[in-house]
Amino acid sequence: MDFSRMMKQAQQLQKQMSEAQKVMSESEVSGCSGGGAVTIVLSGTHAMKKISIDAGILQDAEVLEDLIVAAHNDAYKKLEKKREEVFGGFKVPQGLDIPGL
Repeated sequence: MDFSRMMKQAQQLQKQMSEAQKVMSESEVSGCSGGGAVTIVLSGTHAMKKISIDAGILQDAEVLEDLIVAAHNDAYKKLEKKREEVFGGFKVPQGLDIPGL
């Protein structure tokens, strides 16, 4: 494989990675628990953007704490699945050996 072809493929891979990172940074996922009593929205960068809590569960702090954790974990799992979908489609060009890809 010649060097110029290898560089072109590396540039193409870099462009694809940049596009995938942009998709992830613009993504949001929501997770819920307690049948929708608690909903958490995470950005594609794992930042918590929003939390919604049904007023009916505000009296029991222990239950509320557990539901918040469960909703966050649900959102986190969905975000990781999306990350796998977005980044899992990368194909390293044949002959281009990049460690970790």
